[in-house]
Amino acid sequence: MEMKKLKIKTKFGTFLLVLCLVGCTEKEKDSTPWVSLFDGTNLDGWNQKGGDANYEVRDGNIVGITVHNTPNSFLTTNAMYDDFILELEYKVDSTMNSGIQIRSNSLPHYLEGRVHGYQVEIDPSDRAWSAGIYDEGRRGWLNPLEENPEAGAAFKQNEWNHYRIEAIGDTIKTWINGTPAAHLVDGKTDSGFIGLQVHSIGKDQKEGTEILWRNIKIVTDSVAKYAKPTSLEPVLTKNKLTYQEAKQGWKLLWDGKTSEGWRGARLDSFPAQGWTMENGELSVLASGGEESNAGGDIVTTDVYGDFELQVDFKISEGANSGIKYYVDTDLNKGPGSSIGLEYQILDDARHPDAQLGNHEGSRTVASLYDLIQANPDKPINPIGKWNTARIVSKNNHIEHWLNGVKVLEYERKSPEYKKLVAESKYVKWPNFGEVDKGHILLQDHGDLVSFKNIKIKPIIED
Repeated sequence: MEMKKLKIKTKFGTFLLVLCLVGCTEKEKDSTPWVSLFDGTNLDGWNQKGGDANYEVRDGNIVGITVHNTPNSFLTTNAMYDDFILELEYKVDSTMNSGIQIRSNSLPHYLEGRVHGYQVEIDPSDRAWSAGIYDEGRRGWLNPLEENPEAGAAFKQNEWNHYRIEAIGDTIKTWINGTPAAHLVDGKTDSGFIGLQVHSIGKDQKEGTEILWRNIKIVTDSVAKYAKPTSLEPVLTKNKLTYQEAKQGWKLLWDGKTSEGWRGARLDSFPAQGWTMENGELSVLASGGEESNAGGDIVTTDVYGDFELQVDFKISEGANSGIKYYVDTDLNKGPGSSIGLEYQILDDARHPDAQLGNHEGSRTVASLYDLIQANPDKPINPIGKWNTARIVSKNNHIEHWLNGVKVLEYERKSPEYKKLVAESKYVKWPNFGEVDKGHILLQDHGDLVSFKNIKIKPIIED
């Protein structure tokens, strides 16, 4: 009788074990609706941009092969992607550098079509920053792995490595061989192609080294449902210096929260009305379109000589504003805005100022206001989208940039410059725009305009 009971228990235990194993297997089954980007036989759906490295299909893998005398090469998807989850495997020669481009673009107006955008690094060097996030062709390193040695150690030299990349909203997360690597929050680009990079090589490097990719698959529907949590704290870029910017000597002009470093152009403190600081955006409020009639212009408390200035701005429909530099707040004590050189901010299509001025087109967006027209083919994003203004001043040579494209340049204090001033509304101000140092100004022109990521790099001669 006891023996019979024991057999029954043993059989029941075996049944439970089998049931558990089946249940665990079912639980671990991947239900993610993956779509393959590569069928293992051809490169349909892909095209090459940039350099002339060789790409071929071999044994079910995409193989990238280095060649001399060519820039970085990219095998890119024909399709564009915004939110997605991407997984793939790669095996790389230990002497190479490579990466996976995501939300990347190649635009005729930007560096003659250079591929630019987020890159998930492939780094077999001793630095071991594989799966860190680099901004190819733009800002450089955004989320390196200096403080994540676990991810660095997860890379397998001369073996297949697995990446998981999640890009959802403004957040990008990566894993290498199951280990969390990067966690970036950045709103620069929300859509683009996926690309496989073969990095350029120097003349002393061996030609013909290879990187192989396989099992490339993506999810684009209901991606949040399939997202994974990460143990990493996010790296934030909004109103912060990026890793690269900090290394290069950039400084924040606005901290994203307070008025520190700013005051009213005609005040000792920040205006009590007319400006708001919410959600990391510094906004001048609409007040009827009059110049400096509400809160008034604001200026930096410090003054600057040679510099690089970068500001993200977003305009409302029909809006007018500006970024001024070399501002002397003692020049104009009467009505209107403080006096300085102005990078114009304008809705060209709807504001009448676009058709005014003593020099044709000189009051359009990114122009040197009332003096020099910006290139009419400038790349401007639609109303409600962010644009990036960049102003470079070095030894009186000035450049205006818009969204990564240089749109005008001139020589401050030159005879040509003085002639333009003499033919403009500024003729009544002696030596207009010629001070050696001045404030940076954000203009109140009575229209809703927002600013963020306000940064400056003083240029110091060696």
